[in-house]
Amino acid sequence: MSLDLADPLAAFRLDGQVAAVTGGASGIGRAVCQAFAKVGAKVAVLDRDGEGAAGVARAIAGAEAHALDVTDEAAVDAVFAAIVRAHGRIDVLVNSAGIAVREAAVELSLKDFERVMAVNVTGSFLCARAAARHMLPRHSGSIVNLASMLGFSGGLFPNPVYATSKGAVVNMTRTLALEWAAAGVRVNAVGPTYIRTSLTQALIDRPEVRARIEEATPMHKIGEPEDVVGAILYLASPAASLVTGHTLVVDGGFLAR
Repeated sequence: MSLDLADPLAAFRLDGQVAAVTGGASGIGRAVCQAFAKVGAKVAVLDRDGEGAAGVARAIAGAEAHALDVTDEAAVDAVFAAIVRAHGRIDVLVNSAGIAVREAAVELSLKDFERVMAVNVTGSFLCARAAARHMLPRHSGSIVNLASMLGFSGGLFPNPVYATSKGAVVNMTRTLALEWAAAGVRVNAVGPTYIRTSLTQALIDRPEVRARIEEATPMHKIGEPEDVVGAILYLASPAASLVTGHTLVVDGGFLAR
């Protein structure tokens, strides 16, 4: 779909498309589910917190919920197959599931390192692979990964495993985009700044930490989940039909310094 200059906003709609969102029970994922439904998508809310996912789905007309641990290969394949059985297709995947462990490198346990990598990197890969297996035969689809500005920066606070995982997501986005581009499946990512979610609330609640983040951000702003939704919608939608392999940073100018 090319941009129709007579009605350019139409290219940002997802009417009739089936969109799966991991980490959909809270934070950015929940905001994406709500926004996608407003622009016409049939939304599948995926989250390890099955009850939370069901609560989000109940508030969205026509949405469905699936409990899903993104690190479980068999469960990922089964959930995506169930979505396709129910709807005959999957058009959009947003990989929003993610965790963080903030420990300095010398204190970070191997168990915590592997746990973060398993969710943020392996989980994103497993879901992207499962979605692509259904998208590729149709020569159509859009995958949006949640990276981070910390995929490009060491950040302000010791957080080596999270930054490492998000750097991996940035380059995984590139390599999958190249592999699937000729088949019409686009793969992009967004790289948010510090966004007010359960992952960052403990940081933001500390006045001295909040002040440091705001000082390092040219726009002097702590982000909200809704601040990231527009970038995700753009990359998921036909408006970005010629965009693939790109990470769109939503950072209030942090990386421009």
